[in-house]
Amino acid sequence: MNLENFKFFKPLEPRWSDFDPIGHVNNVFYFEYFQIGRAYYMQASSKKWQWTRHMFVIAHMEANYQIELRPNALEPRIGVRVSKLGNKSFDFEYIVTSKNENGEDLIHCTGKSTQVMYDMEAKKSMELPDWVKNDFKNYEGNL
Repeated sequence: MNLENFKFFKPLEPRWSDFDPIGHVNNVFYFEYFQIGRAYYMQASSKKWQWTRHMFVIAHMEANYQIELRPNALEPRIGVRVSKLGNKSFDFEYIVTSKNENGEDLIHCTGKSTQVMYDMEAKKSMELPDWVKNDFKNYEGNL
């Protein structure tokens, strides 16, 4: 996963409760960071998206831990991008980074999730609307 492929970033503010007795962010909280990133990404990439009307469900999620994230991390942030569009689903990729003392990027965790569009009334999967595909393509520019 290449940091340069990410257009969207959101600063992270790890909470004291995110840290485990070892002194780094516990693995489970990275999935929460992915969730935070997804929500802000949707707001940035699609002005038409309405959480009360449009919904997706998570079909798959994975994380790859690389370097521990500690309380003294400089400028922690989450990067999010759409990496794949399907008929009923789309994939997000995530990257959690901070800066070292020289200002260079450190990659703490990468991840991926597959979202399936969901019809709330019919209670079943549905086709990914064209306007969603177009919003993602316009925002990302490389899908």
